[in-house]
Order: sequence, then structure tokens, then C-alpha cells
Amino acid sequence: MTLDPSPRASSGSLDSSSSQAEPVVSGSTNSTPLPAPFSMSRNESAPSWRSSNAIERASGKVTSEISSRGWIAYLNDLHKGRNAGTTWKWFIDVFAFACLVFTLTGLVLLWMHAKHRKSTWPIVAAGLAIPALIALFLIH
Repeated sequence: MTLDPSPRASSGSLDSSSSQAEPVVSGSTNSTPLPAPFSMSRNESAPSWRSSNAIERASGKVTSEISSRGWIAYLNDLHKGRNAGTTWKWFIDVFAFACLVFTLTGLVLLWMHAKHRKSTWPIVAAGLAIPALIALFLIH
């Protein structure tokens, strides 16, 4: 990895033309002074992957690290839509809306047939209470 020592400042590069004692990372909207030595981290590659870059001011040493956080982090990142792209975010939003529609239509069907089955609402209540109690007592 090489650093461009020219004084031009682009997004994410060091601005060497600054007269400040601390390095400045120039972005599109503002400039933020960073303490020395400083580290810049980016989390934009792919689900469950992490990359970081560090520049030591005194020696000019540049360190770059890329690591995977495993399959559980991969599934968690997909669940949250983190680093998965626009298509995946739309997919999980549409899927969440479909789950909401299925839930509401299911409750309408239960309401329509509840007058013929006396056990409908006690079973619905148990279906809400049991998972809530499990979450309350077993999730820390």
C-alpha cells in the first residue's frame, strides 16, 4: 500500500497541505482532525468481513488488516442488512411486509372462526404468552 504525498485532498486521503499539528482526513462535507497515531476503519466489504487501516504518523508505517468474523456474524449481518447491498435490503423489507400481511390476515381468519371454536382466543393468548415468558426468563 502506498500513500500519495501530494497536497491534493480527496475523499479518505490525508491532507498534507494543512498547517495543523494533527492529520486531517478530508471528506465530501467536512474535515475532522484525528489524534496521532490514528486508525481508520471501514466496514463496507461484505457481510461478516471487517477491514481496517492504520497509519502511524511518526514512522509513516501503514498497516492494513482484513478478517472474517465467521458464519454467525454472516447470518447476523444478513439479518440486519449490513454490507449486503441495496437488493438485499429491499428483499428483507418486502419480506417483512409480507409477514405483516400474513399475520393480519391470519388474525382476521381467527376472528371469523372464533365464534364456532371456543378455544381460539385462549390458544392465541398462550401463543403470545409462552414465547414472551421464555424471552423474559431465558434471554439475558
